Amino acid sequence: MKFALVNPAWNFRGSIYFGCQEPHYPLELLFAFDQIQSAGHEAFLIDAHSDGIDTSEAASRIAGIAPDFLVIPTAPSYLFWRCPPPELRVPQEWFRALDCGAVKVAIGPHSSATPAATLRKLKCDVVFRGEADQVLPKLASTSWSEIEGCCWRSSSGDHITLSSAVTDMRRLGALTFQNYNVERHTHRHHVFDGEEGRGAEVEFARGCPWACSFCNKTLFRNKYRERDVAVVLHEVDRLISRGVTYIYFIDEIFGVGPNVRKLLEQLAARPITIGLQTRIDLWNEDSLDLLGRAHCISMECGIESITDEGRDDLNKGCKLTTERLSELLIHARSRIPWVQANLILTDHDRREDIRTWQENLKKRGVWVSDPVPMFPFPGTPDYLKMFGPPDDYAWERAHQYYTKTFREKGYSDIQESHPASLEELECTY
Repeated sequence: MKFALVNPAWNFRGSIYFGCQEPHYPLELLFAFDQIQSAGHEAFLIDAHSDGIDTSEAASRIAGIAPDFLVIPTAPSYLFWRCPPPELRVPQEWFRALDCGAVKVAIGPHSSATPAATLRKLKCDVVFRGEADQVLPKLASTSWSEIEGCCWRSSSGDHITLSSAVTDMRRLGALTFQNYNVERHTHRHHVFDGEEGRGAEVEFARGCPWACSFCNKTLFRNKYRERDVAVVLHEVDRLISRGVTYIYFIDEIFGVGPNVRKLLEQLAARPITIGLQTRIDLWNEDSLDLLGRAHCISMECGIESITDEGRDDLNKGCKLTTERLSELLIHARSRIPWVQANLILTDHDRREDIRTWQENLKKRGVWVSDPVPMFPFPGTPDYLKMFGPPDDYAWERAHQYYTKTFREKGYSDIQESHPASLEELECTY
């Protein structure tokens, strides 16, 4: 059987999406590629975003492949499954343009939260709840009713499962990148110094042991799991041999597990710089020193609130005081060129207190974001608290709440100032 794995050429015009718009490694498709090959099937990867191709050229390639299964994600890269574009405009366009008689399969946060709505909007045949790396090959050999997370449409109606696929991270081998244009990828995620280099994204661990109220990871990539350190280092060495000078770890929360120190000690001996997202309360002066020796040049830390009450309200589970968090951020900045603290708009933080805290840290070289409003992604604890379990209208409901609430307060400075409605973006009105 032939599987065509397609990362669309993403565009975010009119969207409230606030993630990075540069191309990133489609790791979910790269892992699936290897699993499909290991199962004895043929896999073909088209990264239209990185390669800069349109639907016409992609359709021509698909015609040459004549796949049995056409797989398209609903969000750009695993890195942004937690903050995806709410609209399905891009995968709608690409499924329509690449229609070739193959079984159309969607994976991603939308199918995880609202599988029936995703089937309907994308007019596809199959969607997966959860992580599809290891279950995609089963479509060719297993009854779909027996595949974890598999939902599908047939003449008798929609078949929706409550289960979600969860990948065994220990069984994900080192990516070879033989099927990927590493040399074309120059973007270094979350690096702002303007120096040239060749960037890549790598995944060491998946999931997070905390349950912050705003975090969109519950329905996929939830339970914390590490890959084998030796496997990850093998992957890193392959990237270095291809000229990569910077690696960004896409982990939800880098720094949690028991093998992080071992990984950092090995990275310190390699000609590579790294970036990551984490919680500063996972670190102390000693481990931050190690992070510096491991050539970390970009560290993004979720602080969320400068008050204990605000962090408690967000269910952060943070046991440190704001003063101690500040000390650690400042120490990190003495070892790492870019340290960023992110804030969320809460009812417990006064604007003048936030400005004072920002100014004090910026004087010490730590960049502090302005508090940003959070989108209540369907399936997050915040969404469940406000609206209950997600239904087929969940994304529209969340989008309407977000735009109505923050139209006057203002969006993030990296968002469209006048985003379109979800109905307009998807043309479902």
